[in-house]
Amino acid sequence: MDAMVSITRKDLDASRAGFFAERANIIAKNAVTAQGLRTVARVPEALAANAVGAFDIEVTQGERTNQERSGRCWMFASLNTFRYRIIKKYGLKTFELSQAHPLFFDKLEKSNWFFENILDTLEEPLSGRLMAFLLADPIGDGGQWDMFRSLVKKYGVCPKEAMPETANSRNTHDMDKYLTRYLRGGAKRLRESHAAGVAADELRSMKKAMMDEVYRLLVTCLGEPPARFDARLRDKDDKLVLSGSFTPQEFFAEAVGMELDDYISLISAPTADKPYRHTYTVARLGNVVEGGGVRYLNLEPAKLKQAAIAQLKDGLPVWFGCDVDQSYLREEGIMDTAALDLDALLGFDVESCMDKAERLDYDESMMTHAMVLEGVNLDADGTPTTWKVENSWGKDHGRDGFDTLSDAWFDEYVYQVVVDKKYLGREDRTIYETEEPTVLEPWDPMGSLA
Repeated sequence: MDAMVSITRKDLDASRAGFFAERANIIAKNAVTAQGLRTVARVPEALAANAVGAFDIEVTQGERTNQERSGRCWMFASLNTFRYRIIKKYGLKTFELSQAHPLFFDKLEKSNWFFENILDTLEEPLSGRLMAFLLADPIGDGGQWDMFRSLVKKYGVCPKEAMPETANSRNTHDMDKYLTRYLRGGAKRLRESHAAGVAADELRSMKKAMMDEVYRLLVTCLGEPPARFDARLRDKDDKLVLSGSFTPQEFFAEAVGMELDDYISLISAPTADKPYRHTYTVARLGNVVEGGGVRYLNLEPAKLKQAAIAQLKDGLPVWFGCDVDQSYLREEGIMDTAALDLDALLGFDVESCMDKAERLDYDESMMTHAMVLEGVNLDADGTPTTWKVENSWGKDHGRDGFDTLSDAWFDEYVYQVVVDKKYLGREDRTIYETEEPTVLEPWDPMGSLA
């Protein structure tokens, strides 16, 4: 390997001279140091282009929800698609399902999933990439649609009143910190016991005892999930429309009534290792052991849009995952590739230095957030132009709690939509249902959790 070359004083002098020779650089420096990159790079015309008052196709929700200081966006997005059905079915003004309920069981199941992975990798070197991956974030707040589906099929759902938020669901940092520490300590005990010759059945007994302690920690932080609860719903006219005692599974069947297995994940990842019109899964990604992992069908962005529009036309919102922080004006709730012009501000390619596939390959982009598509505007040819998005950052975010994203932004930064498989073309549906999925590495960008 050639010797590494350090930065010299001559290099610094040349860079400084080049910078201060340009008037635009000086203006940019003065503005950005005072106001920040995004504020100075924002394009006012993009704000005007996204000032949408109504949408051609739109579903209306209840009051906006707020995940607060937690990474539960995938749960909130999923529950928001569920609660829409409840609001519509019973004529309610608004309604929320408990977000603490799936949080409890996700942490419990992820802990079990983690220990099962540890038991399956006892011979792996601790210094290897796989062990580094497994230990990095064993029970983070993020997740995928398929993981949420597994939770609901096993544990059901309940109204927010039946299991309300706690300090630890609103801000998961400390709970996650100490549970992660406990799990890593458990992994150490299991691996050292195996190295000392402890039998497999004894290791399983150790794991069972650890899971009892995980349950104790979660009940301490989140309260005990209800085995049964009373529910009474009144519609907009204050008429009692649902009354009874339910288990969480019974309440899902009665109030939501959704065929969970009909809803599948479509992704759009144009990397060379993931040809379109094939199915994929991600090694060691999941939560509920018996629920399995994740399953995707990779398609062009146009097909994701087509399926999403079809579902919206039928009056149902659409769960989707994206890289939310890219070209994003958070205060206004605008996601648009034209909203920021960093390249013009700085005078060289920053945002445009990689295309979508390259951003995925080089760890610049991945799915970081899940939300709900609530509406779309179409041009005269039926092509989408602007999408309405229900976020989970409260009513004071964006425009009364909702965002917009441009269709160009959809192409670049939307990586996943969840739709009823009936909205797929026949050939694509056959591929999803019959093809054996290619297994991606655990650290593949399509294994990222919203």
